[in-house]
Amino acid sequence: MTKPRRKNSFINQIPGQIYLWFAVLIFGASSAITRKLTEIGAENFLGGRNPISLCNVLFVGNLCALTLMIFIYGRQWNKTALQRLTQKEWFHLTIVAILSGALAPALIFQSLALTNVNNVILVGRIELPLSLALSILLLKERVNIWEIVGAIAAFIGVILTVILQPQTGNVMMNMGGLNIGVGEFLAATGAIFLAFATIISKQQLAHIPLGIYSIFRTALGTIVFFIFAIVLYGSEHFMDVLSPFLWQWMFIYGGLIVVLGQSFWTKGLRVTTVSTASLASSFTPIAGILAAYLILGEAPTLAHYVGGSLILFGIFLSQVGLRRQNSGRVMVDRQISTATEQELENHAGFKGV
Repeated sequence: MTKPRRKNSFINQIPGQIYLWFAVLIFGASSAITRKLTEIGAENFLGGRNPISLCNVLFVGNLCALTLMIFIYGRQWNKTALQRLTQKEWFHLTIVAILSGALAPALIFQSLALTNVNNVILVGRIELPLSLALSILLLKERVNIWEIVGAIAAFIGVILTVILQPQTGNVMMNMGGLNIGVGEFLAATGAIFLAFATIISKQQLAHIPLGIYSIFRTALGTIVFFIFAIVLYGSEHFMDVLSPFLWQWMFIYGGLIVVLGQSFWTKGLRVTTVSTASLASSFTPIAGILAAYLILGEAPTLAHYVGGSLILFGIFLSQVGLRRQNSGRVMVDRQISTATEQELENHAGFKGV
């Protein structure tokens, strides 16, 4: 009886920040790992098809995530809690699920197939200044000058990341000499969808239990994505979804990104403050760029150095503003609301599911 107590005591003594930092490292590596898996699949075609296609990874990865969420939050799905939700809340929850659970992940995954991982990571950061601007315009939120300057710096960083890219044949549009690649456009569009989902969550879904929100969003998002993929690509697009070769790699993907990443993230959120979680998640772009170099050999270009530096500077200023805003508070609320969770997910960026 003594040993289990010591073991549990040791686990409970681990600071919440440690869980958050491990989660950030895992989430930062998710894009590079996803690209690497598709490259492995391309080297092992089945019937002329890549068994580890991006659609298969997203679909199976979401199923793994849904299973974990049901295990963590399943008890919140009870009759009493569900009956408290109004029709209006169910409507907005459905919109958020489609935007952030289906459309945005699908666009981000597709962008990974068309441009390098560093572009996806940095261009996706446009979500942060856009969310802040929408909060000010639509929700009339009061923000300090640090957050505004930080958002402007991050936005300029994203623009520079795009315009300083070396010209390739994969150009979607040309605006006055500004070439915008298809992959960068899809990554930015996915980030815009996430920003609008955040605003809807903050305005309409703040009081919905996190478990109901997370499970519903993941489940409906997976279903909607599956239907869209069938309509756009045909039923044969998921022919290899039960392939043993796919699942042997998805166990690694699911175990690392979904089980460990999401478990560390959830544990960290439960025992730390919002500002601590926000600070840790701000380092996700750095972790992503390092992972792209170590896993894929993608060295940052001039565009990444210039744009990424401004984005990180903007995130730093935003963190200063958040710290100053919380410095006068005697008590810090550790309860993570649905809206706050959505905001923190945006700071963390793409998390593989």
